[in-house]
Amino acid sequence: MNLEDKINIVKDILKDEKVAIGFSGGADSTLIAHLASKYAEDTLAITIDNHLFPTGFIDHVNEMCERFKINHEIIDINFYENENFLKNDLKRCFTCRSMMYDEIEKLARKKGFDFICDGNNISDLVIDRPGILITYSKGFNTPLIEARLTSKEIHEYLNRNNIPYSRSTTCLATRIAANTPTTPEKIRKISFCEDYILGNTNCEIVKVRDNGEVGIIEVDDIGEILRDGKYNEINDALKGQGFRKVALNLSQIDDNEDIVLDYEMGSFSYRLPFTINLENTMSEIKSKIINETKNKIELENIAISQNGLVEGNDFKTYEDALNAFMNILPKLRRNIGE
Repeated sequence: MNLEDKINIVKDILKDEKVAIGFSGGADSTLIAHLASKYAEDTLAITIDNHLFPTGFIDHVNEMCERFKINHEIIDINFYENENFLKNDLKRCFTCRSMMYDEIEKLARKKGFDFICDGNNISDLVIDRPGILITYSKGFNTPLIEARLTSKEIHEYLNRNNIPYSRSTTCLATRIAANTPTTPEKIRKISFCEDYILGNTNCEIVKVRDNGEVGIIEVDDIGEILRDGKYNEINDALKGQGFRKVALNLSQIDDNEDIVLDYEMGSFSYRLPFTINLENTMSEIKSKIINETKNKIELENIAISQNGLVEGNDFKTYEDALNAFMNILPKLRRNIGE
């Protein structure tokens, strides 16, 4: 299935619906907002302002909603009042998504919008993002997953059609090492450091991870950090915020996530970065199971292991294997914090 075919699937899903979108202004929610503005009966973008997003976040989402001529509501939530969130344990993204989606659902229902969706795409299902479980539990619609759109394809479509989107919409709390408390001071430090690098380089994506005394820089263009001795100034600026050491992650950030299988002679394998809750997964695919053990579920030509390994066999082509893998991904239910 080509990109236009997938986009048409999204159009058909949204057509004539009253669509409420959890809107961040990133690529995924921007694509849904763009298409909904053209094909839905009515569109409401709902943005959560938890005061943990990068500088300019609210201005950007406002500008995008004005561009698409869609209604926009901003919900202010003080995450610093939630003790579970501040603990910053391995369930932090699950806790965060739960808080936000409760408010999105409440407002959408109040405004008369029954079709509530988010911007999760099929690539998100192979990344360690436990918040997807909230999407499932609330029954939110996921048009991009239904269309099997990857991050790479979404970026391609937006760029091809000159539709602007933000490449930096992730919560700053994710930069703090798990199981160390989140505090306003840490968030302010991270925000300053990221803004400094963005303002003094041509990088589009910047993350500064707070590992206590060490600040770890991640960017989409390492050359920008190394060019003309900029790293010396960046090092001084970040140390001025309290980091004793500053490190550069040599793996560049790549937000063009695609799904590539390890495929050979009709068989494939893919190791997910999390473990699978087999019991919950079985409830999603019960009719397709032909055998089950303590650590594995077997379907006709796919095996799902508790350790996150998904294997398949007897596929005529790579495309057949990829389609089968993508079809099973939304049915998998992961564990959290394992």
